[in-house]
Amino acid sequence: MTLHQLFASLEATPVGTAIRESTWLFPTIETTHVFAITLVLGSILIVDLRLLNLASRNRSVTELTREVLPFTWGAFALAAVTGGLLFTSSALKYSQNLQFKTKMLLLIIAGANMLVFQLYTYRTVASWDRSAPPTGARVAGALSLALWFGVMSLGRWIGFTT
Repeated sequence: MTLHQLFASLEATPVGTAIRESTWLFPTIETTHVFAITLVLGSILIVDLRLLNLASRNRSVTELTREVLPFTWGAFALAAVTGGLLFTSSALKYSQNLQFKTKMLLLIIAGANMLVFQLYTYRTVASWDRSAPPTGARVAGALSLALWFGVMSLGRWIGFTT
């Protein structure tokens, strides 16, 4: 099965058809998606500003991440589910959209950035937990902010190009 066939069959599912043909399903799911993304970006902003040593300097990085990241992951799960539902409504059209493809690429890079940070830089957090983060943490925070700003901007742009 080719990707084209896969996307066409996604659109043809009862879920894809219902979302596409309903007057209220798409806007309801999209509103939930935007709300979830707002929570993702807001919570990531809190952590990234701490990594950049621009905010929450009086709090340890581990304390801050322990409190904020559960909201991030919950909101990200909701955003992924609602985004997947929106995709099923017009999978062929979205799969050909440059802004959509670029958004997905930035999401993958943001995930890789987080993974590298967790596997390498965060391992030494005990030595900088309550002080200015090292260069690696600051780079990860700045890159994260740039990538998520790109994801948000491209997500908004998709609505005007599909």
